[in-house]
Amino acid sequence: MNTSFQTQLASQIKAHKGAGTLKELRHLDAPMSAHTQMREAGGEVVVLSSNNYLGLANHPHVVSSAKSALEKYGNGTASVRFICGTMTIHEELEDKLAAFHATESCITYPSCWSANTGLFATICKPGDVLLSDELNHASIIDGCRLVSKAVKRDVYKHSDMMDLEAKLKASMDAPNRFVVTDGVFSMEGDIANLPELVRLCKAYNAVLIVDDCHGVGVLGKTGKGIIEHFGLEGQVDIITGTVGKALGGAAGGYICGSKELTQLLVQNSRPHLFSNAISPATAGGTIGALEALEKEPELMDKLHDNVKQMRDGLNALGFKPLDGESAIIPIIVGETSLAIEMADDMLKKGFFVTGFGFPVVPEGAARLRIQMSAALSTLDISHALDALSVIGKKHGLL
Repeated sequence: MNTSFQTQLASQIKAHKGAGTLKELRHLDAPMSAHTQMREAGGEVVVLSSNNYLGLANHPHVVSSAKSALEKYGNGTASVRFICGTMTIHEELEDKLAAFHATESCITYPSCWSANTGLFATICKPGDVLLSDELNHASIIDGCRLVSKAVKRDVYKHSDMMDLEAKLKASMDAPNRFVVTDGVFSMEGDIANLPELVRLCKAYNAVLIVDDCHGVGVLGKTGKGIIEHFGLEGQVDIITGTVGKALGGAAGGYICGSKELTQLLVQNSRPHLFSNAISPATAGGTIGALEALEKEPELMDKLHDNVKQMRDGLNALGFKPLDGESAIIPIIVGETSLAIEMADDMLKKGFFVTGFGFPVVPEGAARLRIQMSAALSTLDISHALDALSVIGKKHGLL
């Protein structure tokens, strides 16, 4: 091995350890649920750090659907879809996701990261303008970076509709303008101003793209995300999403839109052309998750009740979490090392929550990001608040 290079790597890790900012993986010995077994905790923990918003990752119907698909189709196709063919279960899932989002068509990807990095380079052409919210997810940012240099990329201030409108006005001569936003901003927990985004895109003939990874299964009366939340079905041109969060917690992403859009993505989208399809078990499990959500609408009510209990409790303690309507509840603590130390303290008390710092969030804005699930009990949340009270006082935040 190249010893000088290995020395450089070791030095970087040592620096992280010295600053108290080293991220360490936690190891689960049981399924993801409200309670799971974690090696580092030496036993059971209550999970406050998962996108398992509806508790479907270990739902009996989801597991059964995944098993059935595995038994029928095997482990996978061992190649990409245009070479080896598309399994009927992938087609079934895509039809269900298109119906779920009230769009003509859908195409799945190995992840939503793949979907976002495969979308913009396919649809943006020389002379076009691509406008992105400054707090969009890293996958959107990387997707925007992959477009041709002949495409003008710009960033508008977070949820600042006046800034966006100014940029739309300044690009009236462009063949196409694309506006892309998260539905729910993953580090802040706030939601996009979708009514105003729709209005502006109509007024300036722009294409609106919404990544609703953290909105599906969280927002809307039946969990269909931010578009249902605002009653704007049929008014968003392109929707990207994931099946790796509320919809069963596996791995996979998708893009919903017109038939022509998905046909073009099959032709030219590199992550789709050069990556294997999601596994049949994942496709089957996701179908099971969609069915479970439809049959158990009470899951949405329970999630919303849990979010309210946690938010009200944190505010009563004096934490002042960032405002938002989603299941993401960030507590800003300042330094990355403090966020990591507080997360470690919570783990010692039997609660798994993650501390986020730079470069995931800006310097000085490190946070504990609490993520709520319908699977959590009222008692789970009450005990978590008790632990947060003790730790908040220990570190001088309360």
